[in-house]
Order: sequence, then C-alpha cells, then structure tokens
Amino acid sequence: MHRLISIELQKLLRNKASKVLIFISFVLPFTVLILSSIKINFFGLFTLELGEFGIYNFPIIWHITTFFASLFKFFFAIVVVSMIGNEYSYKTLKQNLIDGLSKKEFILSKFYTIVFFSLIATILIFLASFAIGMYYSSYTEASIIFREIEFVLAYFVKLVGFFSLSLFFGMLVKRSAFALGFLVIQYILEWIVFGVFAYNFDQDLAWKIKNFLPLESMYKLIDQPIQRMVMTKFPDKTEVVYDYAVHWYEIVIVMGWTALFVFLSYRLLKNRDL
Repeated sequence: MHRLISIELQKLLRNKASKVLIFISFVLPFTVLILSSIKINFFGLFTLELGEFGIYNFPIIWHITTFFASLFKFFFAIVVVSMIGNEYSYKTLKQNLIDGLSKKEFILSKFYTIVFFSLIATILIFLASFAIGMYYSSYTEASIIFREIEFVLAYFVKLVGFFSLSLFFGMLVKRSAFALGFLVIQYILEWIVFGVFAYNFDQDLAWKIKNFLPLESMYKLIDQPIQRMVMTKFPDKTEVVYDYAVHWYEIVIVMGWTALFVFLSYRLLKNRDL
C-alpha cells in the first residue's frame, strides 16, 4: 500500500495544477471554517460572530462543519479525474504496466490515494471542529463532546464514495473535462429517475429509490443542518422536525457504491486495449 501511494504522490506533486487543487481542496474548507468562527467587523456597521448563535456548541458542531466542508469536495474530484486523464495523455499508464505494475495495482494505487487524502481531510475537519467547539461550546462533558461523532465517519465515507465515483468516470471517458461532465449528467439522471417514479407512482416511493442512487445516497449521509439549527433556536416549530441522524444503512449503501465503482474501474482497465 505504501509503495502504491508513494507512486501516486510523486505523480501528483510533480504536477503544478494538481498541487494547487490539492492545496485548495484541503485549505479552503479549513480556512472558511476558521474564519467563520471569529468576529468579523463589517465596515464598522455591525459585528458578526457565528459562535454567538450557538452553532458551534457540541454536539451540533460535528453536523454543521462536516456538512459545509463536504461542499468543497468538488475540488479534489478534479484532481482525481486529472490523475486518470494525465495517465492517458502522458502515456504513464502504459509505462507503469511495462515497468511491472499490474492493472489491479494501478487501480488500487488510485483508490489508496483517494482514501489517504480523504483521511487527511477528515482529520483536519475533526481537529478544527474540536478546537472551535472547545472554545465556543458551553458543554465540556466528554459524553456530550463526542456525541454524534459519527458525522466525522460519515464525512470520510462520503469523500471516499464521491472520489471513487469520480475515479470511475475518469476511467470511463479518459478525459478530465468529460468525466466532470458525467458527474453533472449523473445528478440530472437521478432527478429524472425520481420524476419518473413520482409521476407514475408516488413521491414517497420515488424518494426511497432516489436515496439508493449514488449521489443522493452520498448526500443523505450528512443531511443539511439548517432545519436543525432552527429547531435548536425555536423548539416549538414542530413542522421543521426531521431525521438528521447518520444511519448505519446509509453508510453501508455508500460503501457498496464505492466498492462497485472501484471494481468497475478495474474491469474497464482490464478489458481495455492499451
């Protein structure tokens, strides 16, 4: 594993565009999170400090930070599809195979790199959330601090799943721009499937089916926290109550898609004439 990751890191760090995108994908959500936790003076008119609204209290902070940090995952998705596009453009794929790297090892090197960067991103978000929460939160009991820590696990699984989907599209079309376009097409197709079932049957069945589809299942791992924030401030508003918890079966669904995308990427490479 270490050898395969080292090979990929050498390729990525020699590419200026990849280094910039990696930097952005890690630093941007981390920076936004830090900036949002400090007082911001708007030209002397008023001062905004989000921590005063209680959104950085434990345990809700795990939900909020992981949700908004996951919105930046598209930057590293560009890196993933670029990894594949560059392999074909610069003929490094063929050279790796000539040098003794098997097709299985080639795909695993990409997947291990995805897991490696996803783990780093998860650790950064965990540390930032923990530090901000310890500063702002009025709760210091360990049982409350680490309650709902499963959102951090869900964040990691979500990143690995999304980047594995990007890997599959990168292998499918061999071009970065087209692979990113396929992510948009996938999003549209899932809504078309929802519309078909909602029109012919009912919305409840349509939502249940959509929740099993790749992008929607990844999104459902960490539901939007806006309603929960409203519930915290206005507990009498029962109409905004919803199930925001991370469920084990949601993690299993995304892990299943992840395994499928990695397997399909390998099958594409195995059956492709290089």
